[in-house]
This record gives sequence, C-alpha cells and structure tokens, in this order.
Amino acid sequence: MERGVNMEIKNKKIGTKTSAFGSPGRINHDSTKFYSSRLYEGLPKEYVSDYVENPIPPKFLDKILCKSSEQMKELPDSSIHLMVTSPPYNVGKEYDEDLTLDEYRAFLKSVWSEVKRVLVPGGRACINIANLGRKPYIPLHAFIIEDMLDLGFLMRGEIIWNKSSSSSPSTAWGSWQSAANPVLRDVHEYILVFSKGDYNRIANGKQNTITKEQFMEWTKSIWTMNAESARRIGHPAPFPEELPYRLIQLYSFKDDIVIDPFIGSGTTAVSAVKSERKFVGYEINQGYISLAKKRLMPYLTQTKIVL
Repeated sequence: MERGVNMEIKNKKIGTKTSAFGSPGRINHDSTKFYSSRLYEGLPKEYVSDYVENPIPPKFLDKILCKSSEQMKELPDSSIHLMVTSPPYNVGKEYDEDLTLDEYRAFLKSVWSEVKRVLVPGGRACINIANLGRKPYIPLHAFIIEDMLDLGFLMRGEIIWNKSSSSSPSTAWGSWQSAANPVLRDVHEYILVFSKGDYNRIANGKQNTITKEQFMEWTKSIWTMNAESARRIGHPAPFPEELPYRLIQLYSFKDDIVIDPFIGSGTTAVSAVKSERKFVGYEINQGYISLAKKRLMPYLTQTKIVL
C-alpha cells in the first residue's frame, strides 16, 4: 500500500511555489504569492483591454517627419507596435539643447507619453540610454525608468549592452593606482524594455521571424556588440544596426510598424525595412533626414518604399 502511494506521488505533476529565495525552475510554477506581495504595491498593474489596432494614413507610413515627436498628431491612437529609440543626451552635441536635468526629463516624458498613446495594447517601448558624467554620475537610465513607470508603462527588463570590445583605449581612472579618486569607465549602455498595458501582444495571425538560436541568445540580459563609428555614419551618436534589428526581431511580428521618435541617421528605419516591417520616424534636423534617406536608398526598389 505504501509503495502504491509513493508511486502515485511520484507520477503526479506537482507545481512549485515561490519560496523566500525564489525557485530554480519555471515548469508548472505558481508565482501568485510573490506577485501579490506588498513588494509590488504601488507599481503599474497589467490591464488587459480589447485589442485595438488603428490604421496609419498611408502618407505617413515609411516616412521620416521633420518635426518634434512631442506631438505626433499624424498618428492615431493604438497604431504602432514597437518603439525603438536612443534619445538625445543633452550634453552639448550639435543636435542637443542646454536643458537642466528636470527640463530634459520633462521633454523626454512628453515624448514617452505620446509613444504610449500611439502604441497598441501590449505594444513595446525599447530605449537605449547611456549614463553621464562623473562629478556626480548621472544615472539617466534610472530617471527614465522612474518616468516611464509614472506614465503607467510596465517594465519588462533591461539589457546591458556590453561595448567593451570596441571601447576607447583612453582612460578615465582619476587617480592612477590610488584610492584617492579612482573613476570607473563605462563600457556598457542600457536598453530598457517596457510594455503598454498588457505583457502579451495579440498576434492576429502575424508571423514571427526570429530563429530558435536568435531567441535563445537574445533573451539573455547581456548583449555584446561593437559600437558604431560616428565618422562612418555621419552622425555624432549612432547605435549599431544590430541593436534595433535584435529588438525588432524579438518584440515584433512581420509587417508590424516600428517608430523611432529620435530617428537621427535612420538606423531603426534601415533595420525595420530589412526585417520586413514598416516604420515611422521623427527628426528635427533636415540634414540627418537626408542622411537617413541616403542610407535607405539601397532598399527602395526591392521594398517599393517611396520616401
């Protein structure tokens, strides 16, 4: 009898529950207790709403608009599937303004608010950002996370972009081999990932284009990629094409629409077209728009895009 009971228990699939220190496995894992704990009080909550996907007027699709993204009046509510961007850093580059930190955050927050409006339910927002300065160090990624949570975005996680293999040989060590003032050198940037309202995206029969190998590798929280050459691209702060390409493959379906509210030299648009997605971009510098169009030219005939 005892042997029969043991065999019954052995053959029965029993789910795990979250312990004080987590659980080593995810199969049949019940995490309800953890997510209903007081630790999660005050954080944005997931809300599942009816899926809405409004069409964008064709004259604004696959276009880069020469205007600020603080007001995206051309785009209907719930019309964009994914945002990928790297905002201007407000550090005196030719495209920057000399804003205080509070003014800078308010400017970005107005853009993030518009992004939330135009994203479909479950749409994702991916922000590439580096921290600044040393006296004191300015953790921009922390401020952006705070502002995105305040707007009600759900944070999905953060990716550490490891740039060490292509980092400058110059040093920022402060006091050499001394505890007097050692200074850290950043060889990484952040990619912050958020969702609007729902953690899940409705596929509506759309096609995934990511491979098994890519999915396994790109769902890891550290990505190692070389930085892009500003001189080669012709923009003072380009990110590598691989960065938006991975995010587009991981967080969108074929034929989805990708927006970059600070599109600069057009890297996100190039990655979107090469991934068989549509794009919308915003840029206030006409010179960078011309550069982006030049970079997109090789793909125009095969995709029938007319810029």
